[in-house]
Amino acid sequence: MKKLIALYTIPDDADAFMAHYTGVHLPLVEKIPGLVRAEVTRIDRTFVGEAGNFLLVEMAFADADSFKAAMKSPENAAVGADLANFAAGRVTVMAGEALAG
Repeated sequence: MKKLIALYTIPDDADAFMAHYTGVHLPLVEKIPGLVRAEVTRIDRTFVGEAGNFLLVEMAFADADSFKAAMKSPENAAVGADLANFAAGRVTVMAGEALAG
């Protein structure tokens, strides 16, 4: 399973951030073709490592081919445009392969 992971730092206004994220951004994410699931975790405590993270989002795709197609889609372009609008400088986006565990 291929994953796209977004890690957001703590925003200045958490309520406004979450209102935009849940009302605008997440519905755009859910339209990305090939998306199997999107799991959103609101961080409430850091035990080890750098503090200051707010939200972790894992978006899963069945395989590398569906991931590549999704990344080239107009729906993903809309997600990227919205991301630049509300979370510029506040998000790290990574891709990886889920390992069997």
